[in-house]
Amino acid sequence: MITLDTPEQIDMFRFLSLKSALKLECLGMSRRGQSAYSIIKAEYGFKGNKKSVLEQMEQIIEDIKND
Repeated sequence: MITLDTPEQIDMFRFLSLKSALKLECLGMSRRGQSAYSIIKAEYGFKGNKKSVLEQMEQIIEDIKND
């Protein structure tokens, strides 16, 4: 079991969770309350439609992996 206990690890986990939720929204699923898309746009300042925001998030994850 992995413990995420630093602020950076917790932030990355949240980012990845929101990305997964947005991916499901792109496939047509919905959730109660605020959408992952609106949370991502408000917190991270992304612009564009759901698909382009998902692509931007995936690019950021790839950049982090390659560093």
